[in-house]
Amino acid sequence: MLTFKVTTVGASSGIILTKEAMARLRVKKGDTLYLTETPDGGYRLTPYSPEFARQMALAEEIMHEDREVLRALAK
Repeated sequence: MLTFKVTTVGASSGIILTKEAMARLRVKKGDTLYLTETPDGGYRLTPYSPEFARQMALAEEIMHEDREVLRALAK
């Protein structure tokens, strides 16, 4: 388990990720992280965007259902 302390960043608060934490999350400086609530009342910090995943699932569904239309448009 990794632990972090909350620190002041300008007029806001933030946490500083260690190199190990960044490696585990597979993120680099400037990347966006998402804090999501889990069903058990906990929280998860992840580079995974739930909204992007939802959009991609919809896109995959459309591509599957309308593959003949997309093939015709690709010509």
